[in-house]
Amino acid sequence: MNTQTKQIMRKLQELSDRDIAAHSKRFFKTGKGEYGEGDRFLGIRVPSIRKYVRQYRDISLEDTLELLKSPFHEARLLALLVLVAKYSSIKMSTEQDSIYRSYLSHTKFINNWDLVDCSAEHIVGAHLLTRDRNPIYRLVRSSSLWERRIGVMSTFHFVKRDDFSDTLTIAELLLHDPEDLIHKAVGWMLREVGKRNRNGEERFLAKHYREMPRTMLRYAIEKLPETERLAYFHGTKQNIQQAGCRLRFKAAPDPQSSARGRFVLFRFLSYNFKHEKMAKF
Repeated sequence: MNTQTKQIMRKLQELSDRDIAAHSKRFFKTGKGEYGEGDRFLGIRVPSIRKYVRQYRDISLEDTLELLKSPFHEARLLALLVLVAKYSSIKMSTEQDSIYRSYLSHTKFINNWDLVDCSAEHIVGAHLLTRDRNPIYRLVRSSSLWERRIGVMSTFHFVKRDDFSDTLTIAELLLHDPEDLIHKAVGWMLREVGKRNRNGEERFLAKHYREMPRTMLRYAIEKLPETERLAYFHGTKQNIQQAGCRLRFKAAPDPQSSARGRFVLFRFLSYNFKHEKMAKF
């Protein structure tokens, strides 16, 4: 570890707090067999770390990558935030390409969901916006949980620019992924698609909601009206649409506050509970 990196680590250690560190170890699941097994924490809140991004944004790429290799979670977080700041402030494509390639060659240190989520869209997504996107598909097919999450979360950059095709394709590829953290990421991105293109999300849900992992579905439909969420959860969404219930709810100014709307829905669901085999999740 060189002098610059040692100075940054000393600064971070000055900010450390044992109680916060203990809480972070529990929050980020660092126990044996958990997804963050063995991760170490200094105990520094994220806003405090972000304050130092501007101060250290101009350190060399080599020093930033050295910091990314730290065993301490907060040091890796700072390194990634610095990489994001560097990438967004640099105008030369060769330097951006160097940051992008360095990021992908150090994914073993980007090993928790917050580290992925603060950086993937801003580096991988930003870099591939106007380039070949095959690297994202290599990531989502990786055996590494964190590389698959990087692949999913990088598409957030596209979604924010009303480009949904890769997000929907990747969501389909990961429908049967075994990891809950992938279910959450995919569901989150589907929800973000729905905020901008409700019909696009609903077409995906109509095709896949019965086979989606429950967590993925819950995240995807979180912002929908209560009546529609219930229909998706109980596997009766298609039947409700066929029965015309959805049109009745749309006619009401506020479906969630309409007593008549809730009454119609619950009677319909009650009938299906008795007379249909419900979808299993």
